[in-house]
Amino acid sequence: MSSYSDSQLEALLNGGESEQVEFKSTWSKDAASKARKAVCAFANDLPGHNTPGVLFVGVDDQGKPCGLPVTDELLLNLAELSADDKILPKPTLRVEKRRLRGVDLAVVTVQPAISPPVRVDGRIWIRTGPRQAIATPQDEQALNDRRRYRDQPFDTRPVQGAALQDLDLLWYERVYLPAAVAPDVLEANDRTIEQRLASTRMILDPQDPQPTHLGVLALGLRPLDVLPCSYLQFLRVDGTDLADPVLDAETIDGKLVDVIRRCEEKLAAHNRTAVHFTTGEREQRRSTYPMAALQQLVRNAVMHRSYENTNSPISVTWYSDRLEIFSPGGPVGLVNKKTFAKPGYVAYRNPNLAAFLKDAGFVQRFGAGIATARRACKTNGNPPPEFEVSDEAIRSTLKLAQPVGFGSAPLITATDVEIPLEPDLSSLQGLDNLDPGLPWPAGTP
Repeated sequence: MSSYSDSQLEALLNGGESEQVEFKSTWSKDAASKARKAVCAFANDLPGHNTPGVLFVGVDDQGKPCGLPVTDELLLNLAELSADDKILPKPTLRVEKRRLRGVDLAVVTVQPAISPPVRVDGRIWIRTGPRQAIATPQDEQALNDRRRYRDQPFDTRPVQGAALQDLDLLWYERVYLPAAVAPDVLEANDRTIEQRLASTRMILDPQDPQPTHLGVLALGLRPLDVLPCSYLQFLRVDGTDLADPVLDAETIDGKLVDVIRRCEEKLAAHNRTAVHFTTGEREQRRSTYPMAALQQLVRNAVMHRSYENTNSPISVTWYSDRLEIFSPGGPVGLVNKKTFAKPGYVAYRNPNLAAFLKDAGFVQRFGAGIATARRACKTNGNPPPEFEVSDEAIRSTLKLAQPVGFGSAPLITATDVEIPLEPDLSSLQGLDNLDPGLPWPAGTP
């Protein structure tokens, strides 16, 4: 990531606020909201400078230092501009304490996005001179055109053989768009469906509406027709080895939200809850595996797997002594065999797919999935999840809970019918009546 020298930063201070420079004298909740818009606009880089934008914190409107202490807390708050998931896709930025003009300043350097447009809370912000503004349809088109000619992540590259009629546009307009785009932007209603699909990276361009890999995975009516790896294989084995008898098997395909929903329903159907009757006021319950951990690990597999140059599916295999989730594709970026599952190390093979899942409400916080699974296992009495990481794939393993505290007390085993899928989209079930091929969406990573 490129950075400015001290002399270059001082020159930017001298030049005042501009398309690439923003000043903040203090830091507060209101300042954070405005700073996100500036970061978004810098990442979109509508003027096409192709150089980083800079947010200076601790200077007044004239660029003069105002004595704001540059504390670790301030720097952490600034780093949250990228980590709090309000800006999607996540921008690339650097937060530093720099000594300029003889005083310490907080400096946030924002790289132009590889895959614009970037949004804050469903709105695309751009910079016109020193001021932010919401992008017009023409601005969005310019950003879409720029994305098309850059080296794109795999999830926004076109899928050969796919066409616009292969996408579930009814679900896109009625379910996804209201979740992903701010209501005032939707109400403007001056964008064609092709423009909206291009802006959300589902197709290549309004004039060339070829679906991207993201579009096929998120909206495809039959993704398997063009992406042979886009399914999940569930298997329940009566034993500890694949050679043992099979109790249940299902191939699950379709839109990603439906793949995840059906997999989690299958897991819930096989899960059991042991009930321990005690002399106290409340009985004790323990599931074979905590649903929260199962959800997080399945959703992580769907979000982070490799969909490129492979025909391998995600596999979920339930043995009598453990449950394994196999995800094709090894770690990427900052995440490697040594840093995998360690706090603070986050990278995305499919950044736009991750943003889609977050927009749709299926990811609550990036980077928290494994920590959530570990906590759920601890609460339920299971050992922590185990991870086998290679360059080719990642295998997650959950093991049975230890029977601590249950002793010889009476036990009742029942199907765990509580499926904590979030968000609760049960109100959308009515869409089933519109089209037999349009199942309602439910939770995902």
